[in-house]
Amino acid sequence: MKLNEDLAIIHAYLCADGYVTRNSQSSKHTYYRMGLRNTNYILLRDFQRRFERVWGVTPRLVKGERCYKSSKPIYEFLTKNFGSFYSWEWRMPNLNRKLGRVWLRAYYDCEGWVSVEKRKSRLIGVDCVNVYGLKQIQETLAKNGIKSRLKKQNTRNIYRMYIYGKDNLIKFQKYIGFNHPQKSVKLQEALDDYVTYDWIFPENKTKLGVFVRAIMQERAKMRSDNKVVRVVSIKKRNILVLGKSLRSLFDVYSSINKMTNGIGTHYYQLSINRKGETEKIIQNKLLNKNEERKWSKLKG
Repeated sequence: MKLNEDLAIIHAYLCADGYVTRNSQSSKHTYYRMGLRNTNYILLRDFQRRFERVWGVTPRLVKGERCYKSSKPIYEFLTKNFGSFYSWEWRMPNLNRKLGRVWLRAYYDCEGWVSVEKRKSRLIGVDCVNVYGLKQIQETLAKNGIKSRLKKQNTRNIYRMYIYGKDNLIKFQKYIGFNHPQKSVKLQEALDDYVTYDWIFPENKTKLGVFVRAIMQERAKMRSDNKVVRVVSIKKRNILVLGKSLRSLFDVYSSINKMTNGIGTHYYQLSINRKGETEKIIQNKLLNKNEERKWSKLKG
């Protein structure tokens, strides 16, 4: 079986929050299981879909908990080709640059975190007991021009790897990114904290969809008087690319206008007000919960 994008991502999920295990020899019951433990539905569903494409079987998904499958042939394939998946034993496969990037994205979706201390510290971190695996990740990041620092924790037998600095965070967002919505928003928050007003739109279509949804959920507001959904930015390009992306990805039409606030500062506003467009926004989950509730009240 060829090591393609689906299999590379499955491997990363299993190394991060997953498991590939069988019964002990002393056990009366025989089982062979593999799965992903995670509370995020987007990651569980992604694991499930890719599993289906690789092996033609559908793992069971327990929302908010895990996605798993029992299969001796799949267990034997994974362990024969990739070895152990235990926390301190897993190893990255030999991957080209493209597959290395998607492997990292899946791993960081599970294990990574983003920290922002306003005007002080912004970084992406990951903790792991597997120092060899972290060094492989560090080397793969370096191939994409992303510098990192690896350090052993003083109080625990665990290692932490940091990615920090504006250029490194921008490259991480561009080449790796997050499929996890909250982490994607947090990374943008970290970049915004550098007092730059340019939104970095990913080139990859899937990552672009995640990013646009995150921007909309964070910034889009609905006016209670006329049901118009608005997003504003002082950068014209931000709004132009957002409008173009909404049209190409979600078939949502918008208009763009130059505005001036009460103190004379110019900014740009994207407005969604055509009949039926707001319903598309709701259907594609492009508003946060508060704005969705506002729409429900206006519609009801």
